[in-house]
Amino acid sequence: MISLLISILGIYFFVALGAYAKWHFKEELHDRSLILVSVYILQPFLTFWGLTARPLEPGIFEAPIWYLAIVLGFFLLMTPFGRHLFPDRKKRAIFLVASLVGNTANLGIPLGIAIFGEASVPYTTMINLANVLFVNTIGVYIYSSGRFSPKESLMNVIKMPILWSALAALLVNLIGWQIPDAIEENLKLGAYASIVIQLLLFGIYLSQVRIEHIDWLLVKTVGSIKFFLLPGAAWLLLQALSMEPFVKSVLLMELITPLAIANVNFAALFHCRPKDAAALVFVSSLFFLLYFAILWPMIHE
Repeated sequence: MISLLISILGIYFFVALGAYAKWHFKEELHDRSLILVSVYILQPFLTFWGLTARPLEPGIFEAPIWYLAIVLGFFLLMTPFGRHLFPDRKKRAIFLVASLVGNTANLGIPLGIAIFGEASVPYTTMINLANVLFVNTIGVYIYSSGRFSPKESLMNVIKMPILWSALAALLVNLIGWQIPDAIEENLKLGAYASIVIQLLLFGIYLSQVRIEHIDWLLVKTVGSIKFFLLPGAAWLLLQALSMEPFVKSVLLMELITPLAIANVNFAALFHCRPKDAAALVFVSSLFFLLYFAILWPMIHE
């Protein structure tokens, strides 16, 4: 439990650094420049390295497929309610995407290692790929549609380099090409830089959040779905599946991770109320610490 706490605190240390940097440098620190570097340059390194670090075995595809099915199912159910609850397109975009996009990479992967050991890495990596696929297609389209036309939103999806990076990584893995150690070290360097930049960006936007930026209707609806309805429905579904208990636990853990920092990145990239998104991520991250400590011992098999 101590190692788990250290892992979580280590993650938020970089968030605090980002907040301090924005507070100290103020307007000299251009957060949008970091967003562009993160999304279009560094995140493809993270995806490619994560998907080529280990050979992909057929058995590890079951968990990400079910993860994606559960998330897509909830997205379809939420869409009509979103139109009713949030007439504002930008708030509706945050509701539809943030509720479903968890922090499966920066928090989910180290959390899996701390709880289950390194045996969880292939599963958490593939579940994160499913999450990346969702947020970089449907997520990008929804966030973009808060400001852009449907055609422009579709083009924004196609422009996402992380999708092409994922496809390239899967191809490399499938053909069995062994990446030289020197190249892999450079990929790892870019991957770690991507994680750190994302955490710093979260802190930067968090430092600009004020109480008035917290939309309590968004907090209540997104929190109810992310921490109660989504994992509750998933838990009931998993009871009926013949999946190994270990894999079920990993999948459920990834579903209850707090909101992903990617929500802030894409909300900022497409001018879709990034401060609202940052406030939501912050509130969900605080709640997650207590929520996880109480809930996990009850559902962990």
